[in-house]
Amino acid sequence: MIRSLLLAACLVGVSAPALAQEAEDDFAPPPIVMSSEHPDEEAVEPYERSNAHAGATPFEGAAMFEAFHGAEGVSRIVDDMVARSIADPRISPIFAASDLVRLRRTLKEQFCYMLGGGCDYSGMAMASSHADLGLQSADMGALVENLQHAMAAEGVPFATQNRFLGKLAPMKGDVVTR
Repeated sequence: MIRSLLLAACLVGVSAPALAQEAEDDFAPPPIVMSSEHPDEEAVEPYERSNAHAGATPFEGAAMFEAFHGAEGVSRIVDDMVARSIADPRISPIFAASDLVRLRRTLKEQFCYMLGGGCDYSGMAMASSHADLGLQSADMGALVENLQHAMAAEGVPFATQNRFLGKLAPMKGDVVTR
C-alpha cells in the first residue's frame, strides 16, 4: 500500500511539470485591437474628451509656447523625455506595457495645450489614466528629471522650465497613488 502511494506520488510529481508546460503552450494573449481614429495606437475604452483633463489651465499668450520652440520643439522634448524614461532603469518598467505611440501623442497635445499653443488635449484625465500604474513619488521625480534634461537639450531657458514645472506639479496628487 505504501509502495503504491509512493509510486503514485512520483507519477504526479513527474507529470505536473508536463501538464504545466502544456498549459503554458496553450496560453495565447488576447489580440491587440488598434484604434480606428489613430491607426498606429492601441484602441482604448471610450471616455469623455476635454481640455480640462490636461490637468492644468494653459498659460496666457504665446510666449511660453515660443520659448519651447513651438510645436516642433514640444515634439522633440516629448520624444526625448520618453526615450530617456524608457532607458531609465528607475522607471523603465512602468513604460514596458504602455502604448508609446499614444503616450507621445497625448503628451505632445497636453504640453502644447498647457503652453498656450492652441492645441486641444484628447487624452484621459490624469487620475484615471494613472490609476492602475501604482506610481510613487520617486517615479514622478525620475520623470521630472528626464523632462528637465529634455527641456535643457532643447535650449528652453531655466526660468521657463521652472514655470512649466510649476504648472505640472499640482498633478502629483492625481498621478502618484502609492
